[in-house]
Amino acid sequence: MCVPTLFSEIIMTLLSRLLFAFFVTISLFTTGFADGSAPNWLKQSAAQKPPTYAKDVPGVVMHDSQEVTLDGENRLVTTENYAVKILTREGRGLAAAHAFYLMSFSRVRDINAWVVRPDGTIKEYDKKSVLDVIADKDDVYNEGRVKIIDASGDVDAGFVFGYSIVTEDKPLFYQDNRAFQGRLPVLMSRYTLNLPSGWKASSVTFNHAEVKPQINGTSYVWELRNLAPIAPEPMSPSVRNIAPRIAVNYSPENSAQTANRAFTDWTAVSRWGSSLHDPQVIVDDAVAAKARELTGGAKTELEKIRAIGSYVQNLQYISIDIGVGYGNGMIPRPSTTVLNRGYGDCKDKANLMRAMLKALKIEAYPIAIYSGDPTFVREEWASPGQFNHAIIAVKVGDETVAPTVVNHPKLGRLLIFDATDPFTPVGDLPDYLQGSLALIMAGENGGLSRMPVTPPETDLLERNVEVNLSAEGELKGVISEKANGQSSTIFRREQRELSAAQYKQAIEGWLTRGATGAQLIKLTSNDRHAAASFDLDVEFSAPRYAQLMQNRLLVFKPAIVGRRGGVFLTEAKRDQPVMLDSNSMKETVTFNLPPGFVVDEMPDAVNLEMPFGKYTTKYEVKDNKLVFTRSLVTTRTTVPVEKYNSVKDFYSKIMAAEQSPVVLLKK
Repeated sequence: MCVPTLFSEIIMTLLSRLLFAFFVTISLFTTGFADGSAPNWLKQSAAQKPPTYAKDVPGVVMHDSQEVTLDGENRLVTTENYAVKILTREGRGLAAAHAFYLMSFSRVRDINAWVVRPDGTIKEYDKKSVLDVIADKDDVYNEGRVKIIDASGDVDAGFVFGYSIVTEDKPLFYQDNRAFQGRLPVLMSRYTLNLPSGWKASSVTFNHAEVKPQINGTSYVWELRNLAPIAPEPMSPSVRNIAPRIAVNYSPENSAQTANRAFTDWTAVSRWGSSLHDPQVIVDDAVAAKARELTGGAKTELEKIRAIGSYVQNLQYISIDIGVGYGNGMIPRPSTTVLNRGYGDCKDKANLMRAMLKALKIEAYPIAIYSGDPTFVREEWASPGQFNHAIIAVKVGDETVAPTVVNHPKLGRLLIFDATDPFTPVGDLPDYLQGSLALIMAGENGGLSRMPVTPPETDLLERNVEVNLSAEGELKGVISEKANGQSSTIFRREQRELSAAQYKQAIEGWLTRGATGAQLIKLTSNDRHAAASFDLDVEFSAPRYAQLMQNRLLVFKPAIVGRRGGVFLTEAKRDQPVMLDSNSMKETVTFNLPPGFVVDEMPDAVNLEMPFGKYTTKYEVKDNKLVFTRSLVTTRTTVPVEKYNSVKDFYSKIMAAEQSPVVLLKK
């Protein structure tokens, strides 16, 4: 996944990482406070009695206000006041204030924090309490820093933590977005935008009925109250697609002042993006020579694209963003520079690939996309701020056929490819990008487009198992798996990211989860990366797989190992829809039965079919062999919450079928 390249997404991602880190750690320090007073808004918030929530809700936001003022010098001054009441000991990590800023561009004017104890006394944190740290320690260089006041070691259930932060920066775009809550319940959340005379604002509401602003001149106020907690549920939409939020556009009456700062539609965003990316596509002698070298043995258009795509994917990923506050984080480095240095981030890799393809007379376009949630981007708000990743669209002829080719109404046939993900080859697309709305930056001909979704059969996992079962219940045999498409990326990632010892341990863990006490004898793998396939052969034994009863009955499960990526839905009810991924799996297990034993009982065949998926099992006995087959196909679907029981019932029946035993009888 690429490091975010757009200013607003950089802030969002870095803060989320910091919040996670500090929510699960103990306070870094507890000094630097003194008994003192607190502002009236905090005292009033602390005096309120919140509703009663479920026991696992760690805190409640009592007050969350953000006031943004654009002054006459095009500076944004933001004042954020926030108060949270800690409800459980596990919620102590919520007592932390984070103020993000960019060196040489923005600054934190002021940061203050307080703790209000249950008895009403107050701890006030002074300047000595502020820790200033780099925003992302994993980057080679990062201009982002964060000022932090961490009070998690000074609070407990019943305490109220509050902070006030004043920051100053300049807007890259005349746009903003504001979430009214995260997962915590919120009593009051307010966003205020103060504009200069002659300016106006508009908004779009997501995940909630329209939130209309109260308008007083050029001051706009959006507010929501009494928001319920959003509990995490398996396979539910991300909290960003559940929590209410608004996207705001603001601009002066004189449209000439809004060039590249406000966008009326997605075509305007495409023109803007092309103006940044296209000048960086430079084809010099070195770029052209490298392109010819890589494709010297290629006979078809697809082979040429694959050769260049593989090379670019394997360049070292390094993100060095300088001048982010001035928009430089959105501009790829020149293709010549990336080739010479041998590294780059997502937009750099996509740009180098465009240049190499251009040297071969193959046209390509950059794509801005949101990585991690295919449903995040909304068509209603034309903004670069919705994206955090860059991929590529390659214009191809009719002879190039692949699951990720789409037909664009203006640009023709386009092959979509992620030049950053090292596990997904040309012709496939990471599942976390499939189906996303993304921006193809092709000037007037570009705009927002839906990314392809590969059919389930493209991602087929085919498993064949041949085992011998002894009269004592010991199982020996071989599991052979052939993974394709996105199924193969799971295998590929696991093998590449783990050491040999760790990889062996992971496979042993998978075996023993299905067959208790299983022992790995031999492991063989074959990564056919270019073909988006991965083969895995596992020779194993399980000394006590079948249970011997009364010295005449053998009882065992025909489903020896699990279906990778199983689904478990156990809640009686839920609040959010269920998001199912595309999945395709076929398995044949052949048991060579022990001499003198016959099948006495075996489960009934299962045939489940729903709009979102199909599951079947079958049993056959022939020539002292038991052959068990099962298959599962699901399509990428969002099942409404009112149909949750149908999904739960579907997977419950699958689990029951795979736990059903076979009984052998000794003649």
